[in-house]
Amino acid sequence: MTNPLDALGTTVAAAAALWSGEPIEGMAGGRLVALNEELARARRLLDGAHAQVAAEIQRQSRPELGPEGLAKIQGYRNPTALIAATNGTTAGEAARLVQVGEATAPRMLLSGECAPARHPHVAAALEKGEISTPASAAIISMLDKVAIRAGREAIAHAEQTLVAQAPGLTMDQLSKLILRAEAWLDPDGVLPREDELRADRSLRIREDRNGAVILTGTFDPEHAAPIKTAIEAIVTAQLRAAQEQPDDPDAVRRTIPQMQADALALLCSHALDCDHTDLPLGGATVIVRVSLDDLENGTGHATIDGLAAPVTVSTARRMAASGGIIPCVLGSQSEILDWGREKRLFTRAQRLALAERDDGCAMCGAPPGHTRAHHVTWWSRGGGTDLDEGLLVCDPCHHRIHDNGWEIRIAGKGVMATVWFIPPAYVDPDRTPRRGVRRRFDLAV
Repeated sequence: MTNPLDALGTTVAAAAALWSGEPIEGMAGGRLVALNEELARARRLLDGAHAQVAAEIQRQSRPELGPEGLAKIQGYRNPTALIAATNGTTAGEAARLVQVGEATAPRMLLSGECAPARHPHVAAALEKGEISTPASAAIISMLDKVAIRAGREAIAHAEQTLVAQAPGLTMDQLSKLILRAEAWLDPDGVLPREDELRADRSLRIREDRNGAVILTGTFDPEHAAPIKTAIEAIVTAQLRAAQEQPDDPDAVRRTIPQMQADALALLCSHALDCDHTDLPLGGATVIVRVSLDDLENGTGHATIDGLAAPVTVSTARRMAASGGIIPCVLGSQSEILDWGREKRLFTRAQRLALAERDDGCAMCGAPPGHTRAHHVTWWSRGGGTDLDEGLLVCDPCHHRIHDNGWEIRIAGKGVMATVWFIPPAYVDPDRTPRRGVRRRFDLAV
């Protein structure tokens, strides 16, 4: 193996030629990309050289040397502590450097002869700066794990294939490739791994001091697939709907994690409100408690059974418009003045009629499956449950209507009626009504 610092010097010189002292701001795009590539290669070469040094530090600090080992002479309890301290990294990262160095350095046999590296293809790619040490460590770990069961020839072929495909891949992409290679090398190991993942599945739910509910989940592929697919389908449809109105000045801008959280909440709300489900929900219902004065005046707060943190009355009003949720309205002496019914809202036939009229979210156009039927006049203010008082809106638009001062008018009767949204004055000083999505694209004849 040649000295990797030779190649490193050449690469650093090439990077220096591309960036010869002028400011990085405004550098031409092609030159900037070339500089990035040279710097990335230099980093890979440097890490490869460092792996060799780490492996030699490990060798000169082996346990049988006792207090004469290099690490202990330098005042460290072991070689990984020495490497981590000098690098400013974790012990795990130092151990990974040692692992890669030991697997890619030439071996000294008991006979005194020098043998090739245990993983020669990884070693050659490292020497050329083609793959990083994290990628090398991931490949080496998997190959060593299945080496006995897979056999020498299969391991050598897999190593060559993985090293050839690794350049240009992110670590997440390479991890997928390594998992598939492992299944090919050790097909009998897939079932035990699945059993282990299934046994480790969990979902923890806790409420923090600020009232945020934190979900921490780990799922095996079987249980994760429907969760991931359903959430991604909802998010994808909502992103597509947003792309159709890119210039909407008052559209709700959410991050992907926020959209995924909303999608999970939507799926659970749908399950609670569904009449045709085999889920063992056992009548599970969300109960929101609020005083009559606070409900009418919009002051104070409400509480949700099962959660410690209070919520605003506006949140309680939104929740009261949703299926699977019972509002409990209390008087001044905490007596129950109104105990709402869980299935107080629109029937299945009415929802179908609303879907025919609104074609999904009447405000943004999200698909019908991502919407709920809501009252034009708030339920808490006596809104009726009929087509003239109902519309389909998704949760983000529901928030916008309730929180931002939008008004709704429905002109006409039945499925041919037109929904109008009247913006607040800060959005449009003239408060010009806007047609609902379904009628927005009707051809006037």
